[in-house]
Amino acid sequence: MSRKSVHVAVAGATGAVGNQMITCLEESNLPLKSVKLLASKRSVGRQLRFRGDLLPVEEMTPESFKGLDVALFSAGGGTSKQFAPIAADAGCVVVDNSSAWRMDPDVPLVVPEVNPHAIKDYTKKGIIANPNCSTIQMVVALNPIHKHCGIKRIVVSTYQAVSGTGKKAIDELFDQTRAMINFLDYAKQVYPHRIAFNCLPHIDVFQENGYTKEEMKMLNETRKIMEDDSIAVTATTVRVPVFYGHCEAVNIETSRHISAGHVRQLLSSAPGVKVMDDPGNNVYPLATDAAGQDLTLVGRIRQDESIENGINMWIVADNIRKGAATNTVQIAELLVKEYL
Repeated sequence: MSRKSVHVAVAGATGAVGNQMITCLEESNLPLKSVKLLASKRSVGRQLRFRGDLLPVEEMTPESFKGLDVALFSAGGGTSKQFAPIAADAGCVVVDNSSAWRMDPDVPLVVPEVNPHAIKDYTKKGIIANPNCSTIQMVVALNPIHKHCGIKRIVVSTYQAVSGTGKKAIDELFDQTRAMINFLDYAKQVYPHRIAFNCLPHIDVFQENGYTKEEMKMLNETRKIMEDDSIAVTATTVRVPVFYGHCEAVNIETSRHISAGHVRQLLSSAPGVKVMDDPGNNVYPLATDAAGQDLTLVGRIRQDESIENGINMWIVADNIRKGAATNTVQIAELLVKEYL
């Protein structure tokens, strides 16, 4: 078990997730020797605060990773494809938040509450992948049930916040909302339709099978993380006019019967989960409850009246924290503690 101090970089530090990674690093237990902030050339000259100090933003180049131990990437898939192998060749382990490496068989896809043992496979390419935000919160909640009685099938509908698209989408929702309230014209730049006061059943690009790429991510990543290709998964992902916090209506069919009460009991002691399930008193998870925290919130747990071994539940998490930055930092903490 390592106690060494580490040199860490945040790549894509000026973006929404990169900013949150910096905050999560400040809160983390990582034994930090130094922190380097990397971004594109246009961000050079900016300074960002870290634990009371102002750190300069440097341009990410092939030379940026010399002497580093860990790099947290949130700079997009294309940038990750270009720079992650360079960082790995320099001896720096990359924890990548893009979709670029998730389904690579030689790259572990990790949610620390679910498959922390997979981190050891980082040695194959020097890269660890952070899953899709909507996948992370779902598997955190479902893994304890799968371990107990097996999950045969998952049907999930998501209600995803605009922050999952980035800062421009946050601004677009704000601007459109303000325009509509004031009876003004509005612009559509990020999404193909108005997002204010609307729901868009369209996240990422459509595939030949009629699913979107986001929906297929949930299918493929769930199986890889839970290490069970027999789990049937189908998803419908929807963008909703919420700034932070993804919500999911999840239906599962289990191999053996489990009661709703037993599910509540399992999840009440599960790592990273908080049960909020008292509908008689209007207690159930909301996006506003999840914003700013790292726990995955679960409520509306009930038997599915249509099948013998079915359970319904409602799962909510902060997509920028647990769905991205927090999970990335948690991976880095385990990596440093157990393997470096």
